[in-house]
Amino acid sequence: MTQTLSSAPPTAHSGPTPVAPPSLSRTRRALRLVAGLASVPYLSLKVAWICGSRIGIPEGSPLLDHRALMAFANGLTVLMDATVLVLVLVLTRPWGLRAPAWLLAVPMWVATGLLAPIMAGYPLQLALKAFGTGGEGPSTGGADEPFLDDWVFGVVYCGFILQGIALGSLFALYARDRWGHLWRGRIRDLAPSAARGPRIAAVVAALLALVPVTTHALWAAGSTAGLSPGRAEGRTADFHLLEALDVLYVVAAVAGALVLAFRRLPALPVKVPLALAWAGSGAVACWGGWLLLASLLGPADDLADRPTTTMLLTYSVQMIIGLLVASAGVRFFRERAVSPR
Repeated sequence: MTQTLSSAPPTAHSGPTPVAPPSLSRTRRALRLVAGLASVPYLSLKVAWICGSRIGIPEGSPLLDHRALMAFANGLTVLMDATVLVLVLVLTRPWGLRAPAWLLAVPMWVATGLLAPIMAGYPLQLALKAFGTGGEGPSTGGADEPFLDDWVFGVVYCGFILQGIALGSLFALYARDRWGHLWRGRIRDLAPSAARGPRIAAVVAALLALVPVTTHALWAAGSTAGLSPGRAEGRTADFHLLEALDVLYVVAAVAGALVLAFRRLPALPVKVPLALAWAGSGAVACWGGWLLLASLLGPADDLADRPTTTMLLTYSVQMIIGLLVASAGVRFFRERAVSPR
């Protein structure tokens, strides 16, 4: 969303831009260490699986039926998680302030979109399990078709949560130093925008949001309309919880975009709709794209497990909504960077 932010020296119209690198305080050192250590369990498991190990994979798991595809998927996710380590270096080294804005903003937006739903959903799933209403675990195939051992989810998802906290905190500190002047003040302080693009993008995103909001709300409420038979049969309390959260991500993305585009809620701090648009668009776009890719490329030997047209449509529209909101955010920062101080 911030790929067009200017990192050039300040001008009469661009506001202050820090030129001195932030000091590597104890807090930043600690966050960098946490992010690095939190990546170790996930990377270790993935590398072990690529090398042929079956640690954490029970007998009968579908992961054992498609070794070539799983090796490719594991290699891809290793690269994605290794990117976290690169981002940590960019956010904590002096040369990081000279990195092109888009080169940092795009992977951070993707990381936010992938990690934020895990950070929100997994603790709630644990709470459900503590009260005896949770399911078998995230993404398991049920008792008849085990996917991974339960301990794998605990180790990996806790690592993701620590990664998200550390990486998000480092990015917030970095963004405050480099671009903090762009989101100071309240909505009423923003100069009127003559651009129609962000407004059109926000309105189109709001209209398209009716599709995923409707389907996820129905699935959260217990409806099986549009679900594959296998997915409908394997529903648990976790499923309903995550579907309800999916509704919130779409609403957050669209709400943030509409407030910024139409300058509503004048007393609201600018950073609030920006945060909603950033995290919401990342969540719906990245998880929509990931689920769409998994549905199209993943093995579906059983007809009952093949995704339905409704499921594919929902994932596709989510991805479009996220990209529309992100494009509106890019335009907002472009205007903000050149507006009078």
